[in-house]
Amino acid sequence: MTPSEQPDQGTTAPVSADPAVSSFVQPVTLLKRADFLKAASSRRQPMPGFLLQARARNDDSPAVRIGFTCSKKVGNSVMRNRARRRLREIARAVLPKTARPGWDYVLVGRPGATAERAFADLLADLALAMKKVHGAPK
Repeated sequence: MTPSEQPDQGTTAPVSADPAVSSFVQPVTLLKRADFLKAASSRRQPMPGFLLQARARNDDSPAVRIGFTCSKKVGNSVMRNRARRRLREIARAVLPKTARPGWDYVLVGRPGATAERAFADLLADLALAMKKVHGAPK
């Protein structure tokens, strides 16, 4: 008896037909406090559903790095986790089209807004915030 062949693990992911998405470098999650502090001291763009902090790194890495944070002011752990999940989803939808290589972005949840705001409004907020941060014309 020959062992059954298992599917090849670790193959490449399917490539999107959208050129903006296919050329986008997969974002890396910020984990170190120092990275969050550097982003906090850079550009800020307040929006109704969240606060966007962004900074251009001075290294040669083209990676886009993103962090998510929600303080206890947002609510209990259920509300904070829900807010972070929503922030991750809007970042996944908007950043491939608008993020710049070599930048760090931090999305900060807002009390009473991030978890309850309509998802379409959050998407529009992030798209507008990215335009404002990068100085795109209105």
